[in-house]
Formats: sequence, C-alpha cells, structure tokens
Amino acid sequence: MRLGGRLRAAAPLARRLIDSATSGIDDWMTGKLGEEFNDRLARVPLNLTATGVDEFGMDPAWTKYALASVAFLHRKYFRTEIFGKEHVPAGRMLLVSNHSGQVPIDGALIGASLFMDVEPPRFMRAMVEKWTQTLPFVSLFFSRVGQVVGVPENAKRLLLNDEALLVFPEGARGISKPFDQRYQLVDFGLGFMRLALETNTPIVPVAVIGGEEQYISVGNFDSLARVLRAPSIPILPQLLLPFGALPLPTRYRIYFGEPMRFEGDPDDDDAVIEEKVFVVKATIQSMINRGLKARKSVFF
Repeated sequence: MRLGGRLRAAAPLARRLIDSATSGIDDWMTGKLGEEFNDRLARVPLNLTATGVDEFGMDPAWTKYALASVAFLHRKYFRTEIFGKEHVPAGRMLLVSNHSGQVPIDGALIGASLFMDVEPPRFMRAMVEKWTQTLPFVSLFFSRVGQVVGVPENAKRLLLNDEALLVFPEGARGISKPFDQRYQLVDFGLGFMRLALETNTPIVPVAVIGGEEQYISVGNFDSLARVLRAPSIPILPQLLLPFGALPLPTRYRIYFGEPMRFEGDPDDDDAVIEEKVFVVKATIQSMINRGLKARKSVFF
C-alpha cells in the first residue's frame, strides 16, 4: 500500500483517539469544575469568522481547554479570593493591574476570575510582549487563546469590539521585581491612558495579592537577559529544591476597584497624561496596601 493510502487508512483511528482524548478531558473538567464551567462557557458571546476563529485568531476549542486548566489552578491550587466583582462593568473596559510573580500567572487568574466569578462570564484579552512572537509554539498558543501582541492598533480594535482588555503598565519591570521590592509599583507607561481617552473606555483598577511570593526572586541575570534578548532572567533559589519549578501555593486575592473615567485629548503632552496615570497608579497602590493589611497569611 502506498504512503497516501496508509495515511487515509489510519485517519479514522487517529480521529477516534482524538475524540476519546477530548471526551476524557471533558469528563475531567466536569469532575473538577462541575457543570458550572460548561454553563458559563455557553454564555460567553463569540464573534467568529467563517474559519471558526475570531479576527485575532482566537479558537474557542483551544480557549476552552486553556481556561479549564487555569480555572482549576484558580479554584483548587491558588484558591483565589475575589473582591469587588460587582465593580466590573459590561461592555468594553481596560483592566489595569499591578504585575508580579516572575511568570504571568497573575494575568491568567484575572482572566479566570472574569470567566468563573463575574457576571456575565466573558473571555478576557491581554496584550503580550512583542518578543513572544519569536517563540514558535508560544506565539501560536497565545493567538489561539485570544491574547494579542501589545501594539496600539490591536488594543484599539479590541476595545472598539467591546472586549475586556487587561494591561500591565509596569511591563516586564513589574513582573521581574526581586522579593525585597514586592508590592512596590514601578513607573507606569502612558499608553493605556491615551488608549482609554481615545476609545472612551472606563478603567477598572485591579490589585493582585499573592503573586510576589509564588517565586522568591533575589535578583536578575541582567547581562544574560540582554544576550538572550529576554525581558529578564530571575535568580530563583527555590529552583534548586525538588519540584522547585512549581510556583508555591500562595493564596491569591484579586481586588477589582470602581471604574474610573477620564476626559481629555489622547494626544496631550506626556506631562498632562502623566497626571491622569498617577491617579490610577496611586489608586492601585492604595488597593494593594489595604489588601496586604487585611491579609492574615500568605498561604491561607
């Protein structure tokens, strides 16, 4: 039998194996997350093209399984507590959050909370670093689960489509903070404020507690990061321990603040925009400080 014939003969078996694996994953999801997951999934509005994905490449099937994994971590591993979910509006919004934890688990859990805890459930979009485009599988994965490269054109299109868009104005400097600088906000970029003004989008301030302790960083290999063209390479002593690559099971607490609206010209001078950005940054820092004061334990 020629190769083409063998491949055609094997196709039904491959399909049965895929269907069996998919069914097993679905059963696992139901067992761990309950019917609530599927019920909420069915209520998320989608705007798909004829190819079955949206205009940015988001695939509902990929997103479903990625969300299930994150929702499991959200509910079972990090046991995330949500505060202020009544402040999350319907329609377009910019979620502006502190960034922490060396890897972007904080963003994933904000997305999980928007899907699992907020009414109505929705998919969150996030702007990913441009350098992720150089990582073959990672770039495809981000695209298929609805995350887009962080350029202003993409952000504007998402908001004009009434999406919920997450931004981290601290950027890589925020997520790579060493432990002795935990929960201290670094300088915010100005782009999110110009975007909010241009699209008349409310800003929802978000404070995340728990991420700074999941990986204890004592510094960064700055020279190596520059050679590899990576945002940062943290020094993590816990990697020397058995299972040290796993994040510590800290208890996450996510606070959503009341929506903030700003008026003005998006093309104003930086000094004018900085005044508005300072208000948002001060609000988030205050939310962080209150959250830390209310926290009784890192793990419980």
